[in-house]
Parts: sequence; structure tokens; C-alpha cells
Amino acid sequence: MTPLTLYNSLTRSLELFQPADPANVRIYSCGPTVYHYAHLGNLRAYLFTDTLGRVLTWKGHGLTHIINITDVGHLTSDADAGDDKMEAAAKASGQDIWAVADHYTRAFKANLKDLNVRDPARFPLATDHVEGMIAFGEAIADKHCYRLPDGLYFDTSSVPDYGRLAGARDEGQLGGPVEGRIQSVEGKRHAADFAIWRTSAPGENRQMEWDSPWGRGAPGWHLECSVMSRQYLGAHFDIHTGGIDHREIHHPNEIAQNQAYSGSADTGATVWMHNNFLVDRAGKMSKSSGEFLILPALVERGFHPLAYRLMCLQAHYRSELEFSWDNLAAAQTRLKRLVQTVSALRVRGEAKGVASAAAYGERLDAALSDDLNTARALPVLDELLADKKVSPGDRLAALGDFDAVLGLGLLTLSREDLRVRPKGAGIDEAGIAERLAERREARAAKDFPRSDAIRDALAALGVEVMDGDPLGWDWKVTI
Repeated sequence: MTPLTLYNSLTRSLELFQPADPANVRIYSCGPTVYHYAHLGNLRAYLFTDTLGRVLTWKGHGLTHIINITDVGHLTSDADAGDDKMEAAAKASGQDIWAVADHYTRAFKANLKDLNVRDPARFPLATDHVEGMIAFGEAIADKHCYRLPDGLYFDTSSVPDYGRLAGARDEGQLGGPVEGRIQSVEGKRHAADFAIWRTSAPGENRQMEWDSPWGRGAPGWHLECSVMSRQYLGAHFDIHTGGIDHREIHHPNEIAQNQAYSGSADTGATVWMHNNFLVDRAGKMSKSSGEFLILPALVERGFHPLAYRLMCLQAHYRSELEFSWDNLAAAQTRLKRLVQTVSALRVRGEAKGVASAAAYGERLDAALSDDLNTARALPVLDELLADKKVSPGDRLAALGDFDAVLGLGLLTLSREDLRVRPKGAGIDEAGIAERLAERREARAAKDFPRSDAIRDALAALGVEVMDGDPLGWDWKVTI
């Protein structure tokens, strides 16, 4: 197979991937803060890491992948001021904070299943590791931290090259978008210093707090990833992933903690990888405006979740990707074409061919080995399925490799699976089939008024009859 090259955010360059142990590649991915549903931009990160894991598995590597669940410690911004996101969500809803965390954790995992994202080895919870976080803080406190009334803070000047991952080497270079995301806390020695532990204020009523050497309170957000990655993957592991916004503050802070704990310049991971934003026409998708798209909203509009997966695969993970309903509709049409082609190949599976499909596997490998270039791999899939010189059976066999790494489920998806009924659709599939059968009879009898009446009645229920559709899908639900 072609050697795998990956873009390392730490060096800002493509590098030949050389795992410490090819039989067990170790990956840590920053998981969701479970105070709300994951939006589509959040989910793009896990489609990226799923592709990474699938490619490594396909290339013969063993894999240990960890995705943490942040259920404490993440503030309402990247600043060291404001409320914990979990506490704020619980207060706003009037619910128990543990119930809030459980609800959104279950919803996140359901999203991953719907997107055909493989489960990691573990989904560790931050709240299960607070004891380890306190021990970690105690180990670095004397040399790297200082106390303020509201907690224990990390002195970023105490480690070499702080901010290297973000492209900054000193505080004066932490300007632009980074500086705008760091708010001043009275007493901080440097603007970039961050909380290791947040001590609860007198009279503060928190649902999640623990006793510590720095008072009763809760850990800082960055601490959990250093502790959990070290516990499950070791002091140094192969790949750390996250969204590109983590590259500016969260991951540099994580690296600083790792260096302080190890007493060396080791960042904790060999390769740091970041996917780019999903954007809409108003800017990057986020929860801050209170308006954001979640996966069930796509289903309510009649889109299959795998259409979103395909839309993401059509762009390189390091490129910004624009979300629009038109783009999603185009991806769903492309997915339908692929499913229809595969169905036709199954029917003709015994036909003979005069050429081998091996070259397509080699081209797939070359594309994915070039920093997971799925956008380059998809046209190869189209060419394979259309190549009549290769027998249908051989094309289906070769499709197994594409399915393994792209995760589209083309060998198992059916036309019926892709007929998603939007919320509010007033008729089920059996009813649609019955009315369409009546319409075919009317057309065969040249009873066009009755045919048109059935079409109009279906349209009133949100069903568009697709006469002459080149894909032959008969109908779609439009509500």
C-alpha cells in the first residue's frame, strides 16, 4: 500500500505517518461538551476522525481510539470567566445536571450511529476522572501554577514555546482571533494563563463540585484531556484530533500541561490534526447565536443522515465546507445514484468482464494516503461503478474497499432506506405505493384527469410524483 502522509498542525506540514506501534495506533479526539445537541459543524469533526480510523484499519493497523465526553469544566467561552456550560444549561432548563449530561450524551451517540461513525474504544466521562485531575494538578502546581481567589492558574511562561501549535511564540503574538477569545481575570500574570481548578465562590450553588487542595470547586476544561489521554493511551501517543478552533487555545493549553507534567518539551502526541469549519452564509456554524442545525433537523426535512456524510466527504477535511440545503440535496441525489448503480450491479452479478478492478483499489489508496483526500477518492468510486469492462461481481467486490473507508454503507443501503419521511408528512410509504399503483392504472387507461387528481392529492400531502425522473425513484416527500 501507499505510505500514509498526514498534515501535522504542529509543524504545519505533511509528514509520513510512522506510528510507535503499527499494531496499535493510539488516537485521542476531543469530544463534545454535553450541554446541548451537537450541531452539524460539531459532527463534521467525528466524520473526519472516523475516516482517519477507517483508513488506518483498512491499511492493516490496530487502533485504540478515545473520544472523551465533557460533562464538567467547559466555560461559556474559552475565557476563564463566566459559568460552566453544564451548570448554565441545568439552570436554564431547571433539570438535574447529571440528567442533562446523560440526555445529550445519548443524543450525541445516536448521531454518530446514524452517520455510520464507528464506536471508539472508550467514551470516558470527565466527571469519572476528577480524582486523577486533582492529582495531576498537584504534580504541576509548585513549578507551573499560582493561586488566585477563584482558583489555581497555569503560568504559560513556565513551559517552552507556549502557543507553538497556534502559530504564536510569545504573548505578543497571541493577537487576532485568539486574543479576542481570552478575557482578563484580575490577578492573572499573563493573558494566556488558564485555570487548572476553579474554586467555587462563597455562596455559589453548583451541582457539580469536589474538594481539592485549592478549595471546593471544579476542574478547568483543558485538564481533562491531558489526564484521560494519559490514562488510556499513555504519556505519548500517535495522533490527537479536534476542530480547528481547538488549535488556538484548548490544544496549546493541553500541550502546556503535558510538558509541565512530563518535565520535557514533549507535547503528548506525535501528530496534531484539525478539521476546518462547516460554514453557512452567515459564518461558521455555532451554538452561540441560539440558532444552529442538528442532525434530526435534516431528517425532518427528508434527508438521510448519510447524505450529510457524503457532503462532508466531498470536501477535504482541512477545507472550509459550506452548508446549504442545495448542497445537501445534491449530495442526497448523488447518494441515490450510487445506491441505484449498486442495485443494478447485483442484478447483473454473473456477467463477465475483460478487465481487473485492481487499479481502482490502488487509486483509492493513493488518494486516501494523501492526507485522507476523500474528495479525490469519490470520483474513483464513480469510475469503478461505471466501468463496464470490469464485471459486476468484481466491481461489487472492489466496492467493499470503498465502503470500508468512506463509510457510506453502499453494500447495504437500499432505495427504501433513502426515502426519509419528513416530520409532518401526512401519508406513509404503504399509502404512497397504493396511490401510485392507482395512478399507473389510470394512466394506462388514459384516464388523465384521475391521474392528475391522484398526483395533486399526493402533492397536498407533501409527496412529489417524479414522472420522468432519470433515477426512476417515482416519488419524494417535499415537506
